[in-house]
Amino acid sequence: MSTAAQNQVDKSKRPSHVKVATASLIGTAIEWYDFFLYGTAAALIFNKLFFPTFDPMVGTLLAFATFGIGFVARPLGGLVFGHFGDRIGRKTMLYLTLLIMGVATAAVACCRPTIRSEFGRRYC
Repeated sequence: MSTAAQNQVDKSKRPSHVKVATASLIGTAIEWYDFFLYGTAAALIFNKLFFPTFDPMVGTLLAFATFGIGFVARPLGGLVFGHFGDRIGRKTMLYLTLLIMGVATAAVACCRPTIRSEFGRRYC
């Protein structure tokens, strides 16, 4: 095989810069939209739902504290999962992070204050 043909094959295997930039833009937009929705909900309703026994100001501050923990956890998770992604494999770590996020989302859905069992107790 000539070097020109080999270079053409190598270039076709690599993703274009436009595709990578577009995928990054879409992922970042979805992530920031999620943070925007959570921040709005934290400011408006989470103090009443999750912290009803506290003063409304303290409940709002507690709701924003959980919001702040997400900003702190994001780069720490990037460091940890980036390290293991280099060692184990990025696809495996992507599957693991998606599994963790799905389990966490289901746990939050079960722990909402509105979900009660048939005996009046909370599920979580």
